[in-house]
Amino acid sequence: MLQVNYIREHKEEVLKGLAVKNFKQPELVEEILKLDEQRRQTQTQADSLLAEANAAAKQIGEFMRQGKKDEAEALKAKSTANKDAQKNLSDQLETIEQALLNQLLILPNLPHSSVPLGKSPEENETILEQGSKPTLSETALPHWELAAKYDIIDFELGNKITGAGFPVYKGKGARLQRALINFFLDEAEKAGYREMQPPILVNEASGFGTGQLPDKEGQMYHVGIDNLYLIPTAEVPITNLYRDVILKEEELPVKNCGYTPCFRREAGSYGAHVRGLNRLHQFDKVEIVQIANPDESYAILEDMSNYVQSLLQKLELPYRVLRLCGGDMSFASALTYDMEVWCAAQARWLEVSSVSNFETFQANRLKLRFKGKEGKTQLAHTLNGSALALPRIVASLLENNQTEQGIRIPKALVPYTGFEWIN
Repeated sequence: MLQVNYIREHKEEVLKGLAVKNFKQPELVEEILKLDEQRRQTQTQADSLLAEANAAAKQIGEFMRQGKKDEAEALKAKSTANKDAQKNLSDQLETIEQALLNQLLILPNLPHSSVPLGKSPEENETILEQGSKPTLSETALPHWELAAKYDIIDFELGNKITGAGFPVYKGKGARLQRALINFFLDEAEKAGYREMQPPILVNEASGFGTGQLPDKEGQMYHVGIDNLYLIPTAEVPITNLYRDVILKEEELPVKNCGYTPCFRREAGSYGAHVRGLNRLHQFDKVEIVQIANPDESYAILEDMSNYVQSLLQKLELPYRVLRLCGGDMSFASALTYDMEVWCAAQARWLEVSSVSNFETFQANRLKLRFKGKEGKTQLAHTLNGSALALPRIVASLLENNQTEQGIRIPKALVPYTGFEWIN
């Protein structure tokens, strides 16, 4: 959530940033500033009445000590009227503050200056491309057919048990899942991330803190009877570990990672491009999260991007890195890098990770702050990234490594799978 004082002091900059994000309601900025002015005027009036009430209380006490009962009673009557006025102002202030909050929640985060203009994924900026795309035989199969051929993933069985988008992993398919999770967690630990195992259900305060709530697109699964939400990513519970926390500057950066299943309704996702593992309602992912000093957060973002790339390199997957344009970025992000792997049988790039800097947008909602060496308290920056999401990694491993002998497992994974081939 943007800070009101920042909007007030940098109105034109805010409007320019919202334009880069293709925000369709720029008039909200003026409405927010008007509500802010009303809030400050009402607060000033309330403070003035409170000061008068405090002064009157002291004077009433003085009159009583001096035996001036009539004067004291007259002042008490005036104080009663003052209290009624205070109550009215307090009610007005509460109404204004709620209206102001409601408007602020509609504004997305402002983009970093390096974010390119654009409205669609086609306008994202390719930063680099690494690795050689494999050349497959004419008989090469997409991963959903390979999964059936080797009996390692059963989409129909998952559909029977739950519904579309909930596959069942079998035999070596299940072991490959477990191997990838352990590999990603071990690599994260080597990189200095502390592993957390958080709940996969969160309350409203947690969803609000990281920006998933209010759920404008209805993508979260809601457990209505308990008013809890299934997490779309481990970012939500792990970042919320630090909600309402004041850290010390020397504790930064905080580096956490965690494996969780993730749940997304993916409403409106249909067609051939979402076949197989390309888009699921439930999937496994290892997430990395950092809480950083604002002075260091963009250097940390580059480090996180390089770390995710190192995983793709160890898995021997050709990949590219994109800097997302304003129109393709998430609501809360200030700058996002997407990592996409080449899926050879489908002959298309598939996103497997987003690494983002949210600056103070989440921290403002979370009230996540740190105290500097001079004793000043300020909002921290939050960052996170997928390291990595499994479904499309598995899809690309199966498709890119298929041979007549079976599917080859990358060397880095063999100690985790216990086998070199799926055949």
